[in-house]
Amino acid sequence: MTWRQWAASRRLKPGDGRELQRFRWWQLPLRSLFWLRLPGTGGHGDVRVHAVDVRHWARLDNSRIRAHLFLDGRHVAESKLPAIFPVDGGVIEVAMSNWGIRRCHYRPLDGQPRQLTPDPASAEGRRARFGARHPGLSRAIGTGSVLLLVIGVGLNLLQLAEPVSQIPPVAVRVGTFESPLHLPIWLNLALGGGAVLASMERALRLRHSPLLDTAGH
Repeated sequence: MTWRQWAASRRLKPGDGRELQRFRWWQLPLRSLFWLRLPGTGGHGDVRVHAVDVRHWARLDNSRIRAHLFLDGRHVAESKLPAIFPVDGGVIEVAMSNWGIRRCHYRPLDGQPRQLTPDPASAEGRRARFGARHPGLSRAIGTGSVLLLVIGVGLNLLQLAEPVSQIPPVAVRVGTFESPLHLPIWLNLALGGGAVLASMERALRLRHSPLLDTAGH
């Protein structure tokens, strides 16, 4: 067992057997729900249905967000994030970024990890359905999200380099730097807002880059 798996096992708690609630439209900004169907042990046609339910509103009261695992509609386990849930033939890994779900994958003991299927009513499910119906436009939006982050992060770092270089210990070691750009406040705010929207859009597709999405925050 790796250290990461050991730490995840310490966060794992047994479930209380409650029934999984159906996704409601008003939960769109505050809940994520993913599904995984795995073969059961009862022979041909036996399927076990797993669901991972994450309630984002825990942030509103400063408590730790938890992922909840349901098996055939009943609550069987919960864990603070990042979570690793043991299931038949492998594990389900769940992690969250500042903007939404970063990872919700089934990692089999043999084979490649695969993403769980988002509930059609969830924000992630609606984004996936939009991508399936309009693949060209979806790719264009995805490309635009990356460009917004690259431009926003790059310009902010360029402007930030000047005041940082004027700190005496830094100036003595590497010299001072004068930024060629000094954008107005309204444009910096607009770039920041665009970076936030881009990171949110990428989170709906479970896309995450430690450099871009973290810096965009």
